[in-house]
Amino acid sequence: MLLDAAPRAGGTFNRISAIARHNWTVRLRDPGQIISYIAMPMVLMLVLKPLYVRALDAGSTQVATGLMVMFSVFAIGLAGNSILSERTWRTWDRLRVSRAPAVELLVGKTFPIFLVMVLQQTILVIYGVLAIGLPMPAEPWWVALAILIWAFALLAIGAALATLVRSHGELSVISDVGALTLSSLGGALVPLSIMPEWAQIAGHASPGYWALSMLQAAVAGNESAMVLPASVLLAIGLLAGAFAARRLARGWSRGKLM
Repeated sequence: MLLDAAPRAGGTFNRISAIARHNWTVRLRDPGQIISYIAMPMVLMLVLKPLYVRALDAGSTQVATGLMVMFSVFAIGLAGNSILSERTWRTWDRLRVSRAPAVELLVGKTFPIFLVMVLQQTILVIYGVLAIGLPMPAEPWWVALAILIWAFALLAIGAALATLVRSHGELSVISDVGALTLSSLGGALVPLSIMPEWAQIAGHASPGYWALSMLQAAVAGNESAMVLPASVLLAIGLLAGAFAARRLARGWSRGKLM
């Protein structure tokens, strides 16, 4: 196998690169989901902008960042499918018996999706500034950092889900329903301040709430307001990633469990 042929010097990098290149090729051959998760929020931003501008003082920021968060959560399914596909193809056991440990397999399988998520968010930020009226970020590097942190958290959550579900149908239901629930409770569609009291309380348990807070703080150039949400999302990402790596290392997601 290509993974077993990797030289010892730089072997980790070579093994991860081999897995990542394969998954990048697979993703490029079927770009439909990627295109839809970029095109749909663009259309909705244009359609909903007049309503948000009339209803809210910072309507342009709300509609742009809210839909960015919502459709980035949908991309959890991309991360999950990158792992689950190996189980569907009955090739996961072959990967596990190679020299690559679980962490390398996890990084190699998910890194291309990480790049896709970062690209999606970057395109939507630029589109928001040029077409929707999103204020030009005073310090763009804070926005870039927020995008990287949010993509990492989503990637880890998607990987963890892939080690729990047994089919693409289960993953699709969980990721789609979860995306709508977490993003809505997080204030992506309606600001948390005008939602019912129970929703305001529950919203703080949603990663979408922390992502929206972090992105809006980054756009405003308020780096101090980014610290708490960024810390929460990093913690979520690390915990979910550790859980996924442990599941993979123990073989709980082998193809025979399908």
